[in-house]
Amino acid sequence: MTLDDLRFFVAVCKAGSFSAVAREVSCTQSAVSQHVKRLERELGLSLLERHPRGVVPTQAGHLLRVAVTDGLGSIDRALREIEALVRGDGGSVRITTGATTVRHFMADAVVDFRRTFPQVRLEFQTEHSSRGCFDALAAGGLDLAWITLGAPVRGIDQRPVVELPWVLAVRTESPLAAQPFIAPTDLEGTRLIGLPGNSTSRTHLDTWLRQSGIQPVFDTSVADWDTAILLAELGLGCAIVPALPGWHGPGHADLRLVPIPALPVLRTGWAVRRWDALSPLARTFADTVARHWAQRPTAAQAPSGSE
Repeated sequence: MTLDDLRFFVAVCKAGSFSAVAREVSCTQSAVSQHVKRLERELGLSLLERHPRGVVPTQAGHLLRVAVTDGLGSIDRALREIEALVRGDGGSVRITTGATTVRHFMADAVVDFRRTFPQVRLEFQTEHSSRGCFDALAAGGLDLAWITLGAPVRGIDQRPVVELPWVLAVRTESPLAAQPFIAPTDLEGTRLIGLPGNSTSRTHLDTWLRQSGIQPVFDTSVADWDTAILLAELGLGCAIVPALPGWHGPGHADLRLVPIPALPVLRTGWAVRRWDALSPLARTFADTVARHWAQRPTAAQAPSGSE
């Protein structure tokens, strides 16, 4: 049993496929299978169930995956710190997050951190959902994940940093753009640009709409908040999105972001496997982002009106 055996096993569990892992690491499917078979021989039982569409862990496989994922994360962090000592540089901080997170939530903090720690490497890995961030974090090799906070996830600590009110992004000529705020009844039958179906923010929104008895029409779908707002600005429909500061200001004269005060705020922030196991650099980066947000004027965190 080797570390590579364990790494390949966890990768296959995550991907649900031997071939997907083989493509990712540029090796043969047989080579990936051999790593798993060696573990099964040593343990004396099957770790994966083979199905026509892929593989899933057996009960024993699930137990091993949980234990290995936890252990590999600690080993990877230790190896990175040892490598930094050997090189004599400042080490690294690895973050997984969405494609536009740096722009909206941590641009100033990144500049501040780089100025304070010029030798530290910042490495960003893009995922398309909070679930993807959780999986990447659990797989090890990453320090922090910036996510939309939702239900608790086993083995992951979540810490809120930002509370975002919701707005209706709409082009200025729309009748809804003239309203001071949007009530739930204003959304009945409205044609909306839909957020990703598997995202935490979409789940949050759908729950509220259902509880409010509102049935809008989602006839366009996008992969992220920014694209939804852009399409609304172009006049392709309306979008219910968190109030992102980057979309306010004179550069968006054709766009209005109308507050939806009845919709509970969306919380975003950090997720880690264990706060007490974070490296000092990773903790400092997380605290730097939180500090910059705490110093923002209230109006910047909860924008409203037609700026």
